[in-house]
Amino acid sequence: MDIHEHQAKELFKEYNIPVSSGVVAFSKEEIRQAINKVTGPIWVVKAQIHAGGRGKGGGVKVLSSPEEAIEVGEKMFGMNLVTPQTGRKGRIVNRVYIENGSEIEKELYLSCIVDRSTSKIAFIVSKMGGMDIEAVAKDAPHEITTVIIEPSQGVTDKDINKMSEAMELDNNLANQFSDLICNLYRFFIEKDSSLLEINPLIITKDQKLVCLDAKVNFDDNAIYRHPEIENLRDPNEEDQHEKEAAKYDLAYIKLDGNIGCMVNGAGLAMASLDIIKMYGGEPANFLDVGGGASKEKVT
Repeated sequence: MDIHEHQAKELFKEYNIPVSSGVVAFSKEEIRQAINKVTGPIWVVKAQIHAGGRGKGGGVKVLSSPEEAIEVGEKMFGMNLVTPQTGRKGRIVNRVYIENGSEIEKELYLSCIVDRSTSKIAFIVSKMGGMDIEAVAKDAPHEITTVIIEPSQGVTDKDINKMSEAMELDNNLANQFSDLICNLYRFFIEKDSSLLEINPLIITKDQKLVCLDAKVNFDDNAIYRHPEIENLRDPNEEDQHEKEAAKYDLAYIKLDGNIGCMVNGAGLAMASLDIIKMYGGEPANFLDVGGGASKEKVT
């Protein structure tokens, strides 16, 4: 389950994870009121959708007056935002987040994931933040450092030092970074997160670490333990086919191709998608009706 940036930042505050202050508007009428609550002198207006690359599609604007911010926010609300992650159809912007701008000295990259190869949690860091991590991985893979966390020990000083050195942080920033990593790890565990990405994590001119963006996913299988997370679900951002499939306990994920797939068993379903791709086709969906599916369930 995905949530919006502004929701992730509110959750971060509960764990003393540093973020910029901001206000969300759920309608055009609320934009002026929201912007008046942000002190400036720089206003950042951000479209809230469940997709990255918003800046490339015009979904993030940095402005120098509240009047400009109001004008941009009103135009942004209701727009169809197309980013590298939305596909050609894009996403309709149904909420806009306005936050105080930051004086940025340096941009870093930080994420936390469940590493499938080790069945452990891993932190991924880079001193080259603020850009596509995929591009960094392709052009400068040596600038990316992965640290696997041993669950029996949690985050150790050795883990933090390795990440801090990779990001070239001085002693003052390294102390802040240590607190940040420990708090993020606790958040990840306690909230049953499956992915957490901060890009960029910034160093401000006054030498503070701030999470300028926040992308968080949660394990769907653990949502029943977290009603506070379930309440953050945005139906407008979820695919209608996937919501309908969930009613019948079907594992369905919509894709962009034109070859429909109905398969009994997740392994066979994945293999079917691989074969289609290998021969130049594009699957329209992943669908596992279950290895022991009955005639009624298939129907």
